[in-house]
Amino acid sequence: MTGTTGADLSREYAALTDTFASRRYFRKFGAITRHMARVAGVMEAEGRLSAREVKILTRYVTAISFTFRALSMKYLLAGRDTGQFFGSLQIDTVESGFPVFNELLVMANDAVQAPKHLAGMADVPTLKDQMLRKIVGDRELPTRLQFALSQRLYYEELARGDLFWARNDPQAVWLAGEERRRYLLHWAVYDSQINLPTIYLMEVEDSGRVALPKDERRWPEVQAHLMGQSMGALKLVTIATGFDRYFNNLHPKRLRRFHVGPMYSNSYTSQSGPLREVLAEAGSPEGQDWALAWTTEELESERVEAEKVGWFTTAEREIFALDPFSGRGVDTGATRTERAIILPERPFQVLAERAPAGFAQVRKFVVGAGGRVLSY
Repeated sequence: MTGTTGADLSREYAALTDTFASRRYFRKFGAITRHMARVAGVMEAEGRLSAREVKILTRYVTAISFTFRALSMKYLLAGRDTGQFFGSLQIDTVESGFPVFNELLVMANDAVQAPKHLAGMADVPTLKDQMLRKIVGDRELPTRLQFALSQRLYYEELARGDLFWARNDPQAVWLAGEERRRYLLHWAVYDSQINLPTIYLMEVEDSGRVALPKDERRWPEVQAHLMGQSMGALKLVTIATGFDRYFNNLHPKRLRRFHVGPMYSNSYTSQSGPLREVLAEAGSPEGQDWALAWTTEELESERVEAEKVGWFTTAEREIFALDPFSGRGVDTGATRTERAIILPERPFQVLAERAPAGFAQVRKFVVGAGGRVLSY
């Protein structure tokens, strides 16, 4: 099926119109998000992430899982005759394997109106009692009551909050310093071009007089600026340099971007390439037929130079270190880029046997028995 995501009119996506396929899809992502949190723990144990960074990343991964849980309630009766004209979850089958961007926009609008919807709905015990009466008394499947209950649960999930939205505005965590304070800024977006969650971490030194989060002028400007630059098509060096030049008393020392996905699955996606071939050969049972890519881009400041910004004043300007290998730094706009993949044991065994070109330098996180994650 071909449709639009609000960003690319030629992008292909599919509607999960079958009830059981839809539920399997959400169960699959529920498991994947749990494994992602374990991967972050492994990276902390290896010293690649700090405890603070793991806590932040885990919070975003948990928010992604809450978003999927809410959508699973919304589309619980997909493909069933509910007496309503009701759509099905739209997923990007070619690029990401995730829901399309428009699903999150609609969800955000629903969240604003959730209290009003909940006030006009019967509560959960009442709906369950009505369902029981329908089954016992009328000997009918209470499909419409099931639909009403699913929507009630959907709006309850939205009302609880802490979901991953299309835009997750920047927050600041104090790291160190008094006169020259150091903060870790973090924010996230759901990239509308590729339908993937993207998480940003930026370490910033603040030489301003007022602490950044308490500065009523700078902090809103910083939040708006960062959200306006949070596009996957922009290189990290472009984002960091623009920030450095716009705010003379804020100095970005390190910027990282985490791309969560794509998700590959023979059951739901049609991406081409080695991973699809690996999954097809593995022939894994339901729940094991998947692989999730995870890409980390990192940009670090190498040194500082003074630049004249007025008649009598100068400002520090960061000179960022770009990847020195193969002259790719200018192309990537990052100091380093690391690609990783999370997958179950059986697909990993096939991947190791086939050893396709380009995967030697990809980190492999393998999910074993009991959900244990091992790093290769």
